[in-house]
Amino acid sequence: MFKKLINSACLFVFFTFAAYAQLPDFTQMVKNNGDAVVNISTTQKAPDMQMDSDQQPMPQDVPPELEEFFRHFFQGPGRGFVPRETNSLGSGFVISKDGYILTNHHVVNNATEIVVKLKDRRELLAKLIGSDESTDVALLKVDANELPVVEIGSPDQLQVGEWVLAIGTPFGFEQSVTAGIVSAKGRSLPDGNYVPFIQTDVAINPGNSGGPLFNMQGKVVGINSQIYSRSGGYMGLSFAIPIDVAMNVAEQIKSKGKVSRGWLGVQIQDVTRQLAESFGMDRPHGALVAKVIPGGPAEKAGVQIGDIIVEFDGRVIETSGELPPIVGMTPVDETAKLKVIRQGDREELTVKVGLLPAQAAQITPASGNMPETTVNRLGLAVADLTEEQRQQLQVEKNGVLVQKVGKGIALDAGMQPGDVILRVQNTPIRDVAEFNKIVAKLPTDKSIAMLIQRNGSPVFLAFKIEK
Repeated sequence: MFKKLINSACLFVFFTFAAYAQLPDFTQMVKNNGDAVVNISTTQKAPDMQMDSDQQPMPQDVPPELEEFFRHFFQGPGRGFVPRETNSLGSGFVISKDGYILTNHHVVNNATEIVVKLKDRRELLAKLIGSDESTDVALLKVDANELPVVEIGSPDQLQVGEWVLAIGTPFGFEQSVTAGIVSAKGRSLPDGNYVPFIQTDVAINPGNSGGPLFNMQGKVVGINSQIYSRSGGYMGLSFAIPIDVAMNVAEQIKSKGKVSRGWLGVQIQDVTRQLAESFGMDRPHGALVAKVIPGGPAEKAGVQIGDIIVEFDGRVIETSGELPPIVGMTPVDETAKLKVIRQGDREELTVKVGLLPAQAAQITPASGNMPETTVNRLGLAVADLTEEQRQQLQVEKNGVLVQKVGKGIALDAGMQPGDVILRVQNTPIRDVAEFNKIVAKLPTDKSIAMLIQRNGSPVFLAFKIEK
């Protein structure tokens, strides 16, 4: 019995030591790179406060936690306006010995003063060289030489499951170190169309923004940018901008003073299982072209509505979110090869990448009192478009307006009143009569793709008519 206890204890110690031996040691990495990570504090003009002319101004140097109390005591309700300033904190890192620093756009946006604090306690005024809201990257410059710098790594070589480390200033706690693993790569977020985010479970909180994400070789692979949270604090989902995207933006800002992005001139969406079936694909993948901008690079290259882009310049496109960052980082006027699936066949096209124009404002569809048609087998009541509606909805030709969506197939597919039906499978819809004829002949137990336009944007929906 005693021998069994001894053996069990030995095994426990052995496996504990083995498990410990496999855990990474970040101490040397922090020593090598901590000096290049900086704390960024900004002063920003906030909305003016009302104050009576006979009221006293609030005292200077009031602690943030007591500001509301003093404001109420000294100012109270009244008339007139007193300009106020607010302070915010963030992080950044030095990328050149002569003082260039990377951080987030949202850290320094609208700042009237930017102060960079180094690890050796020096505080330097920084100049904003430029920033890019689309990628959330900003480039700063301080007047200093021989600063410690980080080493730039390659996000492409980063593996899901690999250990990564962040250094930053969460909640003002300088030089805080947190670690975790890469949860996913190439994440597409609603406010970051041109960034294939690196998702990690590294603890990131307010103040970490703009700080570096290191791989196990001590090289920067990303800029910590945002978190997914329902509470405002860390919940295990953190997102970093790949460093190659950030460096590309920084170089453009330094050399040209602005950021230019490549443009195809298409609107795309993901391919669902039902859409893949309707287009004759063996599995969902690629970026489905829902609209081709007239006169754009894609139209000139021969891209058509309903094409599915599965490869761009040798890079495989699995989801629609992967395409915009790749195209955006492609130099303007460069030629690229497109591989598309068109009606079940693969084709190769050559496109000359254009310059991304300014975003056009979306037009809200106008409501009209149109006569309704008879509800068809999809549960839809549709009507022809007037010329006025075509102009407001930006529909040059073809299309019918959905007026009612009854219970049934179309409702289940996501159809809404106000949608404009442009195509069913590959057949353009000219008017109500043609639409009803096509619907009457649709096959059962087969996925059907329907192209609609909603709030100015085209989108494919898929449905299946059961027997």
